Amino acid sequence: MSAPTADRPSTGVFSPNRAQIPARTLRTDRWWQSPLIVDLGFAAFVIYATVRAFLQNNYYVPEYHYLTPFYSPCVSTGCIPEASHFGQFLPDVWWLPYAAVSLPFLLLFRLTCYYYRGAYYRSVWQSPPACAVAEPHAKYTGETRFPLVIQNTHRYFFYIAGIISVINTYDAIVAFHSPSGFGFGLGNIILIVNVILLWTYTVSCHSCRHVVGGRLKHFSKHPVRYWLWTQVSRLNTRHKLYAWITLGTLMLTDFYIMLVASGTISDLRFIG
Repeated sequence: MSAPTADRPSTGVFSPNRAQIPARTLRTDRWWQSPLIVDLGFAAFVIYATVRAFLQNNYYVPEYHYLTPFYSPCVSTGCIPEASHFGQFLPDVWWLPYAAVSLPFLLLFRLTCYYYRGAYYRSVWQSPPACAVAEPHAKYTGETRFPLVIQNTHRYFFYIAGIISVINTYDAIVAFHSPSGFGFGLGNIILIVNVILLWTYTVSCHSCRHVVGGRLKHFSKHPVRYWLWTQVSRLNTRHKLYAWITLGTLMLTDFYIMLVASGTISDLRFIG
């Protein structure tokens, strides 16, 4: 076997100890569809969420206390006072989202999520884009160097995401309000469904599974933690599904509240 050269690196799919196949892949099926769909899904959410986070309008319906999750908690001095459940202490500048204390952590929680890692590694970085398809990178170092070493902080973002889910739950409860007292409308259904799914995605996380049942040598000695681990494990099998569903419900919830807040539509009320 010939020694590695500058043109033939010692690591990666093009190294001399790998089969020398000129074609990137011998697959004849539409292997590129899956990474393409993932790319389009991510792009749709990132573009929508970024635009909405910086618009700084139509995020709150004062009559029914509807607050979009993209602006919760609303802690900027530019926030509508009724929407600021936890005070106002951030400056009102165009480049700082009203919910700047939560959005970065939620972004990092999803960015370091085990499922999302695998999804964007394949679709965005093409490492690799599909099974039996060579990646374009000549060297692989895994998650041992900056910036990918930051992926190991996922467990800490999980704790913060749990706190933010509590805040979203509070927002959904406060929204059972109308000018005459207790109220219930289509917006309440959307907010409640969204927060339930957010909790489902959060507790189905691999870090949550480790928190409730990790480092146990004998499950029989810890029946409560074993039961919790079993329930989280069942949810964990569908973590990918919840990851995508919650991206959709977040956009749907925000879009509905935006339409109601702007006066484009009226909230469908059942009570109050």
